Amino acid sequence: MLLFSVLGSIEIMKQRVAVRLGGAMQQTLLATLLAAGGSLVTVDSLILELWGTTPPNKVENALQAQVSRVRRTLAAVEPDREGSRVVTSTSGYMFLFDRWELDAYLFLDTVDAIHARTGTDTLSEHRQNVADLRAGLSRWRGPVFGGLAGGPICRTASTRYMEARNSALILLYDLELRTGGHERILPELTELYSRNPNHEQFCMLLMRALYRCGRQLDALTVYRQCRHNMIESQGIEPSPVLSQYERAILTHDPMLLQNEPYWPVPALVAS
Repeated sequence: MLLFSVLGSIEIMKQRVAVRLGGAMQQTLLATLLAAGGSLVTVDSLILELWGTTPPNKVENALQAQVSRVRRTLAAVEPDREGSRVVTSTSGYMFLFDRWELDAYLFLDTVDAIHARTGTDTLSEHRQNVADLRAGLSRWRGPVFGGLAGGPICRTASTRYMEARNSALILLYDLELRTGGHERILPELTELYSRNPNHEQFCMLLMRALYRCGRQLDALTVYRQCRHNMIESQGIEPSPVLSQYERAILTHDPMLLQNEPYWPVPALVAS
């Protein structure tokens, strides 16, 4: 059984052994076919993904060579498989795989299932959701597709996976706060926000955790830093919701200490 990993460097996992394709072209080709979810990818689309607007001479031959190399790698990993996973049609290529063979789909399905059951209110159910979210997020090993640029197909998939990851992180830390984990998650939230200094919801989570730890001034400092970052980098003021957080902390709003979401948790990106 194989697992194709794209939430980090592009790898083919077999019995916990990672196999990597040689070269960025082969990796981009596999990433594109996986991102298409088993649908046909036209030759023109693949050329754009691999070479952008400056393809080489005899680009169709170059594409066929990359396809052959990917096929050889897959054949070496699955010597008993009948037929290649890379299927040729008159207009392009498609990749045969099951949903459970791609780590990105496993992540999306796990988090969607957790999000669907977050209407429950018991402490044990919240803690189970936290554990499951952490397990899902542990599939991330680095940037999507190992940071390969790719073209429109890869970029669209990368954006979708990253949005789902951010939504999962928001849900995770909201649940952690609702179960009294503010002290435990404070270092994680601090690091997360430092990597995303313009992300309002990460800012709100950190402010809330700091406030619950008795650090009102630090929570206000985080707000002011976020406001400064947004004005400097985007030329905009914080949203009314983030400004409401500042007022809530200034006035010691008791809602900040209640074990309920202080704002609507965003829905996860559909899979």
